[in-house]
Amino acid sequence: MLAGPVSCDRPASMVLIRTDLGDMTVEIYTEQAPVTANNFLAHVERGDYTNSVFYRVVRMDNQPDNQVKIEVIQGGLFHDEVVDTITPIIHESTQETGILHTDGIISMARNKPGSASTEIFICIGDQPSLDYGGKRNPDGQGFAAFGKVVRGMDVARAIQALPDEGQYLKKQVKIMEISILSQQ
Repeated sequence: MLAGPVSCDRPASMVLIRTDLGDMTVEIYTEQAPVTANNFLAHVERGDYTNSVFYRVVRMDNQPDNQVKIEVIQGGLFHDEVVDTITPIIHESTQETGILHTDGIISMARNKPGSASTEIFICIGDQPSLDYGGKRNPDGQGFAAFGKVVRGMDVARAIQALPDEGQYLKKQVKIMEISILSQQ
């Protein structure tokens, strides 16, 4: 199943994220963020996101202790015991790629730089504090953005509006599958 690093030699430009709340079409920036984009696409090709979930929502009203507030939805494999078995990828900062965290950008969640593997998030509105030099993380390295939702942001916003407890959705949103729509 999930083990070791992944690679994808066939770059794709568009993927479809099918959820039980609706679909999102995402353009993947393989040229600007080759490591991050191709890691994501390899997981898509292997079917690793089939039956995964959106599980976390961050809104202005549910992060009272954070001085730097953001708005995103987060999803992926969710279970640390699975995620921790996957080899992480190098960190491609927004300084390197030029892909800034604007409305609809998809990016890799991480703890420290170089720890991202499968967990993703989608920006709701512009989130400059997630870029290189941003203040959301003390390391200032930001997150690795690699694509953008081009259709279906209404679905992302609907997910973000769902009831949560401590930023975790009370009822997770199922990702039935993520599939490649077109290749470059």
